[in-house]
Amino acid sequence: MAREQLQVLKALDVAKTQLYHFTAIVIAGMGFFTDSYDLFCISLVTKLIGRIYYYTPGSASPGSLPPNANSALNGVALVGTLSGQLFFGWLGDKMGRKRVYGVTLMLMVVCSLASGLSFGSTAKGVVGTLCFFRFWLGFGIGGDYPLSATIMSEYANKKTRGAFIASVFAMQGFGILAGGIVALIVSSGFKAAYPAPAYQINPVASTVPQADFVWRIILMVGALPAALTYYWRMKMPETARYTALVARNAKKAAADMVTVLQVEMEVEQDKVERMAMEPSNSFGLFSKEFLRRHGLHLVGTATTWFFVDIAFYSQSLFQKDIFSSVGWIPSASTMSALQETYMIARAQTIIALCGTIPGYWFTVAFVDYIGRFVIQLMGFFFMMVFMLGLAIPYNYWKTNHAGFVVMYAFTFFFSNFGPNSTTFVVPAEIFPARFRSTCHGISAASGKAGAIVGAFGFLYAAESPIKALDDAGYSPGIGVQNSLYVLAATDFLGLLFTFLVPDAKGKSLEEISGDGESEEESGMDVTLPA
Repeated sequence: MAREQLQVLKALDVAKTQLYHFTAIVIAGMGFFTDSYDLFCISLVTKLIGRIYYYTPGSASPGSLPPNANSALNGVALVGTLSGQLFFGWLGDKMGRKRVYGVTLMLMVVCSLASGLSFGSTAKGVVGTLCFFRFWLGFGIGGDYPLSATIMSEYANKKTRGAFIASVFAMQGFGILAGGIVALIVSSGFKAAYPAPAYQINPVASTVPQADFVWRIILMVGALPAALTYYWRMKMPETARYTALVARNAKKAAADMVTVLQVEMEVEQDKVERMAMEPSNSFGLFSKEFLRRHGLHLVGTATTWFFVDIAFYSQSLFQKDIFSSVGWIPSASTMSALQETYMIARAQTIIALCGTIPGYWFTVAFVDYIGRFVIQLMGFFFMMVFMLGLAIPYNYWKTNHAGFVVMYAFTFFFSNFGPNSTTFVVPAEIFPARFRSTCHGISAASGKAGAIVGAFGFLYAAESPIKALDDAGYSPGIGVQNSLYVLAATDFLGLLFTFLVPDAKGKSLEEISGDGESEEESGMDVTLPA
């Protein structure tokens, strides 16, 4: 019996790029814009929160978050994201992509706003409130990963599917940039309205009371893009692949796609029922058949995402500390609180413009030409090379800030023109429709486990081996230079595990995943790239 494909799915595979493709990119992409803004804007304000709530009278240096509070603020949203990826990934396969798509967005809106509030005005109240709401913010963000990727992959044609999925993810770069720009505008506005001396001149006056509004405004702005796209997200029809292959409602799938594609569709309910009866299309997620067909694929997508996120989140969340260690950002005691926030935001904005955003859009441009496998392998390799290029002559970079920034930007460029993008694309393509959202959620959750390792591990590891040079409350670490060596090693491991991941370039989702196969075809071709 030959492989069958429903007319509605074939029509999606060969459809020319149309307005609905770009509409879907914008609707799903604005969720990712919000995701990255919310996840990474915390790194812009932790120094400010430390100066406001953890100032010690008579101290030679400004107040700073103690280790437990710093690690909690940086890591709690990632823990929530991991939980949301697993939960909403599973729910997206059980209830449908669209039915739970709006829930994630509303969680993000409410919790972004709530993050700018606090129960009381003490340090414990502020940090406790932030941790609570950032966990649930992360939970909503987590749901956006598998749902957005799956929806975009199931809407796209096979020729440009990689570019469409990568475009959704590329909005993450604009979210990071927006965080830096908002922080620049807000901090500079308050700095102009409420001038303050440097900490070393007047410790108390260096942090004006109005600075407490700055971090709250920066966090709360994250609610705006999510709120603006909620209506359009609810107007999107369910994907035809879910409706036909999982819900087994050929009539509804055809009707939805008639609206989208503006062409007549034949209702093929008999074919849907016949395909569902095939044993090869009815095995479970925890079955030996799934393990045989897709076990190595899931290991590959999960491990590579884990390794890239260790490096990516270590760099992103703690770039302010790296910049301070090489002297690109002046010593905190030489600045007021708002001036320090401004300098950190400026550094993040420059890196986003020079390395982060270009890398994402290089992936969009080339992913359907040179393939996911090649881009991911190349990205891991060059991330490792540039990480070693930062680590080996580390002392040289302390006196050559411009060169350091260029090298550092290249690590972000090849992260995004590489595994940070492809690890998002591939799990949305290579698994059957009934497991697609779940497997993407598992892979993404593995990535967030890597992000948690990076967020907590780098925080402590980057401390100086010399106790006298460490921040207050921290134990001696291995230093920034040795931490960069560790990140280079994780990039090498990611490169090795990339060989477990197949390339879906130019193939239909049914062809690569095995949906619609007959029993005779169940020995599907799972050869890995050479």
